[in-house]
Amino acid sequence: MTAAIQMPRVQECTVASCAYNHTNDCHAFAITIASSDHAHCHTFVDMPVRGGNDQLVAQVGACTRSDCQHNSGLECHAPAISVGPATDLADCLTYQSR
Repeated sequence: MTAAIQMPRVQECTVASCAYNHTNDCHAFAITIASSDHAHCHTFVDMPVRGGNDQLVAQVGACTRSDCQHNSGLECHAPAISVGPATDLADCLTYQSR
């Protein structure tokens, strides 16, 4: 049997145009952080329709930014993350280069 790890929560998301954002909270089940040149939230969807589940607060499901000090085995080990504008409109603001 494999033990599950606790995934970091998306503590705050300031990307108001994202369909999963409800008052600075992300309500996707899980998000993916990835990009070859910066820590972009690949779950970001710019739509007028709101999605996700109001009963959930998103967690980081996967992160391909292996150069981040919080990344181990393509899993995020930060206690929580924030998402907002940096290089792009929806980036992981918790990202820290090794």
